[in-house]
Amino acid sequence: MSFHPPVIAGSVAVVLAIIKFSVGLASGSMAVLSSAIDSLLDCLVSALNYFAMKKSSANPNAKFNFGYGKLEALVALFEGAFIVGIGIFICYSSVEKIINPKQSIDVGAGFIVMIISLVMTGLLVLYLKSVYTKTGNLIVKADALHYQTDLITNAAILAALFAIWLSGYEIIDALFGIGISIYIVFSAISLVREGVYILLDGSLELDKVEEIIEIINSKPDIKSYHYLKTRKSGDKSYFSVHLVFDPDISLSLAHKIGDEIEDDIKAKFNNTKWVFDTHFDIEDDRDKEEI
Repeated sequence: MSFHPPVIAGSVAVVLAIIKFSVGLASGSMAVLSSAIDSLLDCLVSALNYFAMKKSSANPNAKFNFGYGKLEALVALFEGAFIVGIGIFICYSSVEKIINPKQSIDVGAGFIVMIISLVMTGLLVLYLKSVYTKTGNLIVKADALHYQTDLITNAAILAALFAIWLSGYEIIDALFGIGISIYIVFSAISLVREGVYILLDGSLELDKVEEIIEIINSKPDIKSYHYLKTRKSGDKSYFSVHLVFDPDISLSLAHKIGDEIEDDIKAKFNNTKWVFDTHFDIEDDRDKEEI
């Protein structure tokens, strides 16, 4: 897998952090300075994503027999929690600004830097979403969501600056901040849930499992099946099942049918890497204790 997405995302975050810090310090704009801190943290997250993507593709070894695929879910969980933290911080800062108003904002300078940030972040989000569509990588999805929240934050700050310029009421900036924080938290919760679901070995999507069952049921020599299990780890999907055959079937034919099922699943979901664990039974032993 290419490691370009987190490198590109981190590079954009570095450029934006430098621009925002420079303009924020020069103009005295707390909103722009807060956005600069967010961009600086983005750099750290993208660096973490780079090493996680690199490690998650490493081969299994004696210590980690199933590889490092779940690093993607772990990083997604961390990043989701991080985004929630950003949302809470923005909400706190916005409420504090209402209670204790800060110095006036240089609307012109803030307006220019947020337009630059909006354009660069928008292009980055489009790029990350296109990569996720092609790869299904959860780290890239997390990064896309992260920068999508940044995009909405930048747009809201821009709208707030424009409203302040029209009305002169700087409390608008704080009210926008509260609304943004609520959106950010709710967006990140879904990412946290997805990361936890994968870490707990949640099954594949229901429609995908149903299509796999249809493939199994299409084989007339299979009397029944049980212990069907699926899960996802990194870029691999795991599938295991016990297939029940007539006791008189040859082992060679049973293996042939098992191979046909695996080949049909690979053909049906050809964008997925599969790991199969197929057992052949001559009786339905689902009521027995599984070892």
